[in-house]
Amino acid sequence: MAIAVLVVGVPRIFRALNTVSTDDAYVNGYVTFVAPRVAGQVARVLVDDNNRVKKGDVLVELDPEPFQVQVAIKQAALDAAQADLVVAEANVRAAVAQARSHRFKLARAIEDVDNQIALIRARVATWEQSKATMALAQAEFDRAARLLSTKVVSAEEFDQRREALDVAKAQVTQAFENILQARVALGLPAEAPQGASLGDVPPDLDQTFSSVREALAALIQSAAPLGVVPSSYDLTPKQTLAEFYKRDPGGKVDRIYAEIIKNAPALQQAKANLLRAQRDLDQAKLDLRYTTIVAEIDGVITRRNVNPGNNVQVGQSLMAIRSLRDIWVDANFKETQLRNLRIGQRVDLEVDMYGGKRTFEGRISGFTFGTGSTLALLPAQNATGNFVKVVQRLPVRIDVTNYDPDKLPLFVGLSVSPSVDLKTPPTGSNAGKFLQEPAPESPSPSPALSKP
Repeated sequence: MAIAVLVVGVPRIFRALNTVSTDDAYVNGYVTFVAPRVAGQVARVLVDDNNRVKKGDVLVELDPEPFQVQVAIKQAALDAAQADLVVAEANVRAAVAQARSHRFKLARAIEDVDNQIALIRARVATWEQSKATMALAQAEFDRAARLLSTKVVSAEEFDQRREALDVAKAQVTQAFENILQARVALGLPAEAPQGASLGDVPPDLDQTFSSVREALAALIQSAAPLGVVPSSYDLTPKQTLAEFYKRDPGGKVDRIYAEIIKNAPALQQAKANLLRAQRDLDQAKLDLRYTTIVAEIDGVITRRNVNPGNNVQVGQSLMAIRSLRDIWVDANFKETQLRNLRIGQRVDLEVDMYGGKRTFEGRISGFTFGTGSTLALLPAQNATGNFVKVVQRLPVRIDVTNYDPDKLPLFVGLSVSPSVDLKTPPTGSNAGKFLQEPAPESPSPSPALSKP
């Protein structure tokens, strides 16, 4: 009898000294709730409670016809947006051609003013020449008048000299009137200011003349829809063109126009509309794909509460999937048992469902940062003056390491009796600690991925 007691009792005593156990433990696991991402009418339900499903299996199908109609509508809008982009690009190129035409008209207006200025100066020279010719004709007429009485000059020759003088005077008058006409045509006073010549004109007349300013305004008006606007409307044509050529470091006109076409507001708007239409189509296709509701994890169906013909809303719970593999044990150890417990310690798990016939292996993976009473819906208030000390329990998470649900499944809520092995050194990540290390920061998304 004594030998039997020793054989049975000594191992138990030895085990009790090297293990920490509790009977307040149970199996826990993740629950994934199945909910639609779009509102619609249920067409088919392909699973029932307790059915085992794999990730990607179809659970529920919604009526796809309304969403197919939306896809067709969005596709038509995308086609229209693509056509609008082609039209916008053609209009922008036409606007560029018109702006270039107005640029040549501005140059022609400046040339016309320069020609008018040159014409004034040429007519002043003609006027001076006419005055010289008139002076010669006057001298010859005076000489003929003196010699007429001496019969050296005949009456006929005298008449010729008088006619030549009259013609010369008329030419002087005509040349003078031509000068006045050219000056008035350029907006100048008919008579030159005191001390100035009739050929004198303002040095910037080819930049300020009305026809030049009109051509400049037409150029600005045609360039405005392209997003090309001068810094000031008081700039002269030379200053405006100089500002335009500064758009390219090398002053290359072809590169400037290529950049203007690319950044034209109408073209950018058409591209934005095309992008929006593409995104709308993508959303419509995504909604159509969401009419097929699939399992996101491997597991078992539970809490099914949907039937064909039901109208469901976004986020409405249709059923739940309990994972078969992502399970663990929540063991509520007494606070007096926590002294020697650490992350990474080996744990023997005896499940009441299987009794002592099958022992599962586990590993402590973490400690809940708070006892069960602090996490209760109505935590205890110990400042009322009637405090009674009660041994607290702390939930300890134990991961199952040799678990195969196809052979011996563990159902959520099953009672477990864990025994922590204190003599075996902790292993794995965060071994020997109470708290886990902070999770590493996830890398920030690249700019290309963050764009819509």
